[in-house]
Amino acid sequence: MEERTNNNQVFALIKKGNKSSAVAAIGNAIIAGAKAIAFVISGNGAMFASTMHSLADAVNQGFVFVGSVLSELKPTRKFPTGFGRVINIFCMIAVIVVTIMAYETIKEGWHLLKHPVKNTGGFWISMIVLIINLVIDGAILVKAMKEILKEARVENINGLGIVSGALKNVGRAAPPTRLVFYEDIVAVTGAFLALMAVVVTSFTSFLAIDGIATILIGFLMIGVAFRVGYDNMVGLIGVAAPQEIVDRVQNAIFSDSEVTDISALRILQEGRYYHVEGIIELRPGLALSVADDIKFRVQDKLLTDPDITDVTLGIIEDDEKQDWPRESLNGLTK
Repeated sequence: MEERTNNNQVFALIKKGNKSSAVAAIGNAIIAGAKAIAFVISGNGAMFASTMHSLADAVNQGFVFVGSVLSELKPTRKFPTGFGRVINIFCMIAVIVVTIMAYETIKEGWHLLKHPVKNTGGFWISMIVLIINLVIDGAILVKAMKEILKEARVENINGLGIVSGALKNVGRAAPPTRLVFYEDIVAVTGAFLALMAVVVTSFTSFLAIDGIATILIGFLMIGVAFRVGYDNMVGLIGVAAPQEIVDRVQNAIFSDSEVTDISALRILQEGRYYHVEGIIELRPGLALSVADDIKFRVQDKLLTDPDITDVTLGIIEDDEKQDWPRESLNGLTK
């Protein structure tokens, strides 16, 4: 019975893992295998670069999915704030993998520029593989964009609007979703470049396009590594919540009629969740037991927000000064 309970807990934890990274890992593993076969047959350098990129994506996104599952572990006595930042560590390791793959890709592209290789065949296999690549990676990219909107609590966006919506709200998405989003933008772009290189090297003598496309794919991978690396570096340090989250928190606090002001408020983002610390001011003359009840009532209300994992509030009596203007920026303010 205990083993069954533990298995159910593990399964429930896995279900909380980032779906975009899981789908992307499976999709890119299939694509990488197909591209590897096409590269062996055709000898096309851009196909090699695209294979390396898909392989890096599959490894990274599988690794990041594991990190997203671990980040959902509940807080313990030893780790009272939970494991939200674990996903940032896994994403940083993924950045290292992408960087190594990018180096190998650029090195191969430079070699192809100095020693161009004529396409040895397999034109239709390469074309079919790359078209399948575009379809799968395009579907994964759309999935990631929808996940961004879901995690950012953005509603009523359909059609092409999800593209601009995703670009606008990507900073509020979970680190794994951002990783999938950025990597798949590069994957789709890289597939187009590889497709172009296969066509040009098969029907013209301009063999340098193979090396150029390979190097461009490598630099795109470096761009992803820097972008994701920066996002997760600030996540590990501890980054302030976006203003929309601050507005949501302060509005929830002020919705309680007994709260007169906010003396201090700090909201930190860890993974896809937020930690709230603050001091609220209550109307004068309240008994301590009543004031405590109000504090717990406000805390419970904030914890109903699915993006907030823990709330620590202090209470003081109203000092008759307005300390917290509604339009104030986040951070610890007095």
